[in-house]
Amino acid sequence: MIELRILSAAEIIELLPALVSLLQDAVDSGASVGFLPPLTHEEAEQFWREAASDEHRVVIAAFDDKQPVGCVQLALATKANGSHRAEVQKLMVHTSQRGRGIAPDLMRRAEEEAANRGRTTVVLDTRKGDTAEKLYERLGYVRAGEIPRYARGASGDLHATVFFYKLL
Repeated sequence: MIELRILSAAEIIELLPALVSLLQDAVDSGASVGFLPPLTHEEAEQFWREAASDEHRVVIAAFDDKQPVGCVQLALATKANGSHRAEVQKLMVHTSQRGRGIAPDLMRRAEEEAANRGRTTVVLDTRKGDTAEKLYERLGYVRAGEIPRYARGASGDLHATVFFYKLL
């Protein structure tokens, strides 16, 4: 049974080895989460430490047998004219756990948390052609457009990125 829960800063630090491993697995498997392989332990750890210290970031993790097997982040907009917005970032599920419905569950939980925090507009982006693109469409996200040559891939090629939104 998968358990979803919001991680406190202390829990992120406590789970650092497992979260570092999760991020490295995502990057190594080609996920477009802002990093290029090979992702060093130090880079991954620094990322999680920064996430733990960001008071405007919500980290939601999926646990199987008390081990994190997936996560998603919700970045809460802080500007006065954007206090109704949140951005979904870094959705990842460990390669050994894919196909179990964890990613859709994480997304639904992120939307629920956004709504609980008074956010009515959720935005996100993903590399064009990734499996995440189809997931977001299935979950009711609206394609807002795409930008060619937006993100660099592991091979050095530039890929288009698709932007989505959902009104809660």
